Amino acid sequence: APARPAAMAALPRHRRFLRGFVCGAAVGAAASCWAAWRLLRSQSQPELVRGGALPEEPVEESLLEKYGFPEAGTETRCYTNHALSYDQAKRVPRWVIEHISKQKTLGNADRRHCKFKPDPNIPLMFSAVNEDYLGSGWSRGHMAPAGDNKFSTRAMAETFYLSNIVPQNYENNAGFWNRMEMYCRELTERFEDVWVVSGPLTLPQTNDDGKKSVTYQVIGKDDVAVPSHLYKVILARRSRMSTEPLVLGAFVVPNDPIGFSHQLTEFQVNIEDLEKMSGLVFFPQVDKIKDVKNICEVDTCKLMGFKEFTLYITARKVQSARTLHQLEKAMSELREAGIEPDEYLLKLHKKKEELLQEKQVAAREAKAG
Repeated sequence: APARPAAMAALPRHRRFLRGFVCGAAVGAAASCWAAWRLLRSQSQPELVRGGALPEEPVEESLLEKYGFPEAGTETRCYTNHALSYDQAKRVPRWVIEHISKQKTLGNADRRHCKFKPDPNIPLMFSAVNEDYLGSGWSRGHMAPAGDNKFSTRAMAETFYLSNIVPQNYENNAGFWNRMEMYCRELTERFEDVWVVSGPLTLPQTNDDGKKSVTYQVIGKDDVAVPSHLYKVILARRSRMSTEPLVLGAFVVPNDPIGFSHQLTEFQVNIEDLEKMSGLVFFPQVDKIKDVKNICEVDTCKLMGFKEFTLYITARKVQSARTLHQLEKAMSELREAGIEPDEYLLKLHKKKEELLQEKQVAAREAKAG
C-alpha cells in the first residue's frame, strides 16, 4: 500500500473495503422509507382497540410521495467526453469523470476559442457565475481539463462550463495540478484507455482544543465553496485485449501551492481512505482488491521536472503570442529562470517571429494605403 503523506496523517484510516455499497445503499434507503412510512401511518391511526389489535383499513402507500421528494440535483449529467455529479449547495461538482486516449489528446480544438460560462443544464439559482470568481483571489480550476479534449471543439468547450470548475489556488492550478493532468495524458502513450475522476474535498481540521471541524471559504454572491483539497483517481487499461490487471491510483492534494521538490507519490492515498473522505465509491464495478495493481508500482508516477515544464509552458506562450512584445517577453522570462531554449523552442520562436513580423508589415501597409 502506498505511504500516507504527511498532509493526510491526521485522517482516520478506513481498512474495510466497501463491497456491496450499491446494494447496501438500496437496502438502507428502503429501510429508511419503510420506517418513515410506519411512523407516518402510526400517527394517522386510531388508538389501540380492546385486545391490542388495530382495525383493518386501506393503506395510503403513496402518501409520502404525494407531492414529491426533495431533489438534490446530484444525478449524473453527461457531456461529450465527461460526466459529473453537481453539488447545488456548494456550486461545484462533487465528481467529474473523463476518458482519455491518445486520439482524444490530438486535434485542432483550441482553448482560445472557449469561454467560461454557467452550465445551461444547471438551474441558474444553483449555478456559479464568472463574477463569483473574478477578483476573489482564486482561479477557475478545471476538473476535466480542456487539454484532454483536443479531438473535439464541442468537448473542449463543455469543459469550460462552471459545473466542471472549482475555486483553485492559482499556483496549484498552473503548477502541480497542471503537471498531474499532463501525467494523465502521458499515460496514453503506454495505456490504451485511461479514466480519471477528479473533484473537490472539504476535509476536517483539528483545532487547538483537539476538536475537529469543517470550515471553508465561499466566494462571490453565490457563495461558491472553496475546497481545502482536490482529489484525482486514475484507472488505466493497457489495451482492450490485454490480460494484465488494471492499474489504479488515488491522490489527494491540498488546495495550496506545491513546489517542484514534491513528488506525486507523496500525495497518494489508499482508495478506501478517499472513499471514506468523499462519501463516494470509485469505479464500483471494479474489484479494487483483486483486479487492480498500484499505478505507481507499474508506471512511473513521475511528474514533469522544472526545466522540462518551464520549456513546455514557454512554448505555449510563444504559440499564443499575438505581438512581438509578448513573444520576446516569453523568451526573456525563460532566460530569467536560468533555462536556455532547446532546439524545438528556437525553431518555434523563429517561425512565430516571422509570422508576427509579416502581420506587422501588412498592418502598416494597410494603414498607409
